[in-house]
Amino acid sequence: MNKALGFAWVTAIIAMLGSLYFSEIMKFIPCTLCWYQRILMYPLVVILGVAVFNHDKNIYKYVMPLSIIGMIISIYHYSIQKVPFMKEVQVCTSGVPCSGQYINWLGFITIPLLAFIAFTLITVAMFKVKKN
Repeated sequence: MNKALGFAWVTAIIAMLGSLYFSEIMKFIPCTLCWYQRILMYPLVVILGVAVFNHDKNIYKYVMPLSIIGMIISIYHYSIQKVPFMKEVQVCTSGVPCSGQYINWLGFITIPLLAFIAFTLITVAMFKVKKN
């Protein structure tokens, strides 16, 4: 098994389980941008899992668009939470505000930052898969 591919798959699994933990056990209601990030992350668990079992090194073609778009949404979401003037340009107009912070570990680690880290790790792993 390609180590980078396996790493990306495990990262996607942890991200999915983490988001389910926050919503189903901690009862945090996801905002609109959180749903978009989930829409991009959850399929990666299946796509990468199939690629691991089939030793498919061309999977980066399908994973990278999802992970890069996920990175963009996550960093935008994080900036809404942490950059004061960005709160004026948020897309969450009803329901849970995207600027809300259910967690704020060490004063800067929020759920969108965790998602950004996961999408980034997956993207970097896919560059490694592409290279090999």
